[in-house]
Amino acid sequence: MTPSTAVRHPYWILAAVCLLGLMSTVGVAMPYPILAPIFVGGPVDDFTHFAGLQPSVLMGMALAANPLGILIGSLVSGPMSDRHGRRLVLAITLVATLAGHLLTAWALVLRNYPLFALARFGTGLVESNTAVARAMVADLHEQIDRTRAFALLNACMYAGWLLGPLVGGLTLPLGEPVPFVLAAAMTLPCVAVLFLGLPAAPRPHAAAPAARNVLALLAADRTLALIFALQLAYTLALNSLYEFSPLWMLQNAGYDSRGIAFVTAGQCAAMTLTSALAGRFGRSGGHPLRHASVHALTAAVCLLLLAVLPGRLGILVIMAMGVPTAMYNAVMPAWMSERFAEHGQGRIMGLLSTIFCVSNVIVALGGGWMALLSTRWIMALGGAAAVVSALLMLRLARTEAARRAVAA
Repeated sequence: MTPSTAVRHPYWILAAVCLLGLMSTVGVAMPYPILAPIFVGGPVDDFTHFAGLQPSVLMGMALAANPLGILIGSLVSGPMSDRHGRRLVLAITLVATLAGHLLTAWALVLRNYPLFALARFGTGLVESNTAVARAMVADLHEQIDRTRAFALLNACMYAGWLLGPLVGGLTLPLGEPVPFVLAAAMTLPCVAVLFLGLPAAPRPHAAAPAARNVLALLAADRTLALIFALQLAYTLALNSLYEFSPLWMLQNAGYDSRGIAFVTAGQCAAMTLTSALAGRFGRSGGHPLRHASVHALTAAVCLLLLAVLPGRLGILVIMAMGVPTAMYNAVMPAWMSERFAEHGQGRIMGLLSTIFCVSNVIVALGGGWMALLSTRWIMALGGAAAVVSALLMLRLARTEAARRAVAA
């Protein structure tokens, strides 16, 4: 089989996208477990106390810079891939991501906080290509079951979240810039996979709407506006864990970067295994939103437990949180891809990325100040947000059932 014929096979394209998602996510995930040791556990200097601010506040601002960039990039990357082709957009963003990681490493060498924050923001702008990868998987829905395809892509991305924090935590003792240099190196195989495994020509999108960014969808469809609210509430809960569980472990269990890396790897291993199995049960009875609400309530219980449990027990809860997270992320994108296909897959996947990044910025900025009191408060508020999300999902599930009954 020649490369020109291989790329036409849908399972070859899916495998290439999954491999691309794995390697690119390693670079994205690598910094997360190391920022708390860098700032809160680092030396007292102009970097960790820039402008007289507390390290936890500076850490929160640094955490917010990257998703803020992803947020802005997600507004246009999905629609651009609908219009100009998936591979072109991925190629540009991957090369720019490599440069962003190297600039971040250089900022740490200089101990220059403004440059570090700017580099994290710039890297985020071009790391918004997750929406493009999801849109490429959604394009395959006529040949491959949509829920199973999303579950496999999620499993590969979760594997990246497993390897990234593990490598980052283990290499931080070699020097703070080292993990970011490795993140840049991981981008090189992504470029190779992109050109060898993905088709050059974009799929036709003649029916794609004229809207230029994903936020226009909220005005075009009231149901999507409600989904924005419930998904924002859920991702507020999820990002409470993602962004501040490392600081929670540092404060409540005394873990260093290596301990944080191993716990994060355990959590991501649970996510990877659950996501790989989720595709087998994606067609179970009941409305997908009802299943998603159960997973959101399970996540709420985990977060509320982190607000009260001691360190050792909390570590187990952090790892167990990977199960409902993976199940939710297998259900919601697949349902939205099917329900709102007329808006263009790039825009729908871009909307999900946008919502995630909005919540990421909110949690990072607000949590940085709240951490001055306790990370337990962050987890408690995250649990409350997950409960709100589950209730909104049940409400929407009833509305959707009524709509389908009228249509029938």
